[in-house]
Amino acid sequence: MSDRQHSIEISRVTGLVLAGGRGTRFGGVDKGLQPFLGQPLARRALDRLAPQVGTVAVSANRHIDEYAHWGVPVWSDSMVDYPGPLAGMLSGLEQCQTDWLLTVPCDSPLFPLDLAERLSAHAAADNSLVAFAAAPEIDVSGQRTLRPQPVFCLLHRDLRDNLAQYLASGSHRVMHWLMAQPHSQVAFDLPCDDPKAFSNTNTPEDLQRLELALNTKPTK
Repeated sequence: MSDRQHSIEISRVTGLVLAGGRGTRFGGVDKGLQPFLGQPLARRALDRLAPQVGTVAVSANRHIDEYAHWGVPVWSDSMVDYPGPLAGMLSGLEQCQTDWLLTVPCDSPLFPLDLAERLSAHAAADNSLVAFAAAPEIDVSGQRTLRPQPVFCLLHRDLRDNLAQYLASGSHRVMHWLMAQPHSQVAFDLPCDDPKAFSNTNTPEDLQRLELALNTKPTK
């Protein structure tokens, strides 16, 4: 029986905050270091992720020393020219010492406090190599649908070579690669779920709006 068929203990999961992008829509600044409610975005994500997993790290390609001051490993892409979140995932799979890697983006600072628990439960139950989140949204017709959130992703280390080959082929589409693996899509769609949990701050204006929506009060 494969180890993937057993329940996944948090000690077997490394959490990785993805902060290695260009920050193009942020004017080219390092998005992970932009302030949100008094903390850098990536630090807030790191503190939210740490209790859910066995160990944590940051994926970054700039300001390495600044991230390292937080006392966690900082892993840069093994590929050049910022090829996207899959490159950060690959770097994590290459360097983590656990069976599983859980990635979250630095720019969605309110992700669920039970993210790891729920993704792990589905991966174990389905014997999947990948489990990623999906969250409710209202489409243009006013219908409520589930939208995949592929960067909130639990990955087994057995995928390392497969992902390396995919990126080496010149492909970088996250969902395309994930859907080609044995996967579980996990719906975060219960009434108790925070509708802002997967809010993505792609621009400074997005960040300001999210802070305003929270009225600058600490989140749970």
